[in-house]
Amino acid sequence: MSSVNQEEEELPANHTGPKGVINDWRRYKLDSVDQTVPQKKRELLRQMSNPRDDDKERQNRKMSAQEYELIQEEDERCLKRYRKQCMQEMHERLSFGPKFECVHELESGEAFLEVIEKEHHLTLVVVHIYQHGVKGCEQMNSCLDCLAAEYPTVKFCRIDAVATGAAERFSSEVLPTLLVYKAGELLGNFLAITKHFNEEFFATDVEGFLNEYGLLSEKEFSVRADDEDDAGEVE
Repeated sequence: MSSVNQEEEELPANHTGPKGVINDWRRYKLDSVDQTVPQKKRELLRQMSNPRDDDKERQNRKMSAQEYELIQEEDERCLKRYRKQCMQEMHERLSFGPKFECVHELESGEAFLEVIEKEHHLTLVVVHIYQHGVKGCEQMNSCLDCLAAEYPTVKFCRIDAVATGAAERFSSEVLPTLLVYKAGELLGNFLAITKHFNEEFFATDVEGFLNEYGLLSEKEFSVRADDEDDAGEVE
């Protein structure tokens, strides 16, 4: 047996590439097929998903017309479930670290430094420096409350300018201020950030502004939309 064939035998069950995707699809169809499907049809699915080891040509062949027609006959919801499963698995592989889901109040300059220096090196930290009575600060706090729920892997914090121990650097003229850090490095320093917005602004405005600088990661994968679509089709 050639070394090429040996390498093919050692490949994992679900590898990438066109042939890998087709074989993964075949296995998924076999696992999810209803037991009420006629025996002949189930046998064909079994053969599609488990090519014989002694027939390499059959394992690497293109999808036959009969197989194609069989897949076309199956409910499209099966393909949606397969795609949703793949997206969920990809999300689980890419997910890391804790989920925050709320804005953390920092009580002192020491707490401010600690969250910057000791947070996970892949965690984005957004700090709002505010002061009671300064225009835009309260509205910014409300916006960050919304964004914290939508971006649970981002750590949103807020601290009163006086509590930082450097109130002279954060006068009312530069508030509200947003500072963005990652791995201890300052990525964004936005003084008097509300000057970029209308007098009345919302969480989507702040989100759009940060995204312009590429600072917010993609939102959590959601499979609810597909679930709703499936429910609609059933009805």
